[in-house]
Amino acid sequence: MKAGRITWVLLMAVTVSGAAGYLAEYSTVSSNVNGRELPICSVETEDAKVALTFDVAWENGDLPEILDVLEEEGVKVSFFVTGEWAEQNPELLKKIRDLGHDLGNHSQDHKSMTQLTYEEKREEISEAHERVKEIAGVEMNLFRTPYGNYDDEVILRAKEQGYDTVLWNVDSMDWKDYGKDQIVNTVLRHKELTNGSIIRFHCGTKYTAEALGEVIQGLQEQGYEVVGVTMRTWDVASHFTPGNDQQ
Repeated sequence: MKAGRITWVLLMAVTVSGAAGYLAEYSTVSSNVNGRELPICSVETEDAKVALTFDVAWENGDLPEILDVLEEEGVKVSFFVTGEWAEQNPELLKKIRDLGHDLGNHSQDHKSMTQLTYEEKREEISEAHERVKEIAGVEMNLFRTPYGNYDDEVILRAKEQGYDTVLWNVDSMDWKDYGKDQIVNTVLRHKELTNGSIIRFHCGTKYTAEALGEVIQGLQEQGYEVVGVTMRTWDVASHFTPGNDQQ
């Protein structure tokens, strides 16, 4: 069921920490709709821009190829990483940073946040934050819940720690391993694809790297500029829309 359209005003202040660090300052807003806390799933904007995002939790055999494709296409995107992955892959984490891509928090161990206690929720977010900060020098402020699972307490706990929770409104479904063409068609023909869409991919799938260039080119042919979810290249004032209840 689609949530009501509630506008969030984003005021960006960008600073540099290493090659790609940033610090975003948000105005005081509420994501509460009909008594429920909702994540950010898309951006309400007249600009023809969409954000590409990648979840990075386990396998990363295709990550170097994904980074090569992004460089070839000249786009910067957002990678949501777990703290555990960051600890095991410090050089890849730094490469993401050095290439100018955004880094977001995907929890420490990729546990379903809704099944955790208050303290465990806090630790999953804070531990990942500290691991990435220690390794890459980046202060993350965007959080994506593992599996897309959330409830009121998850979003509020994240906000207490300086995070806005960001999911997606277009899922590439690359994790199903149905093939390159399926990924391309799923994204480019998605009924929710529009200005301000946030698109989810994964690292560690069979076909994502192979499909990525065609997806980016297809989006550009449809008139979209591809950006990262921090909206560094968007207008200073954008409007976030909490989106669907989706996993």
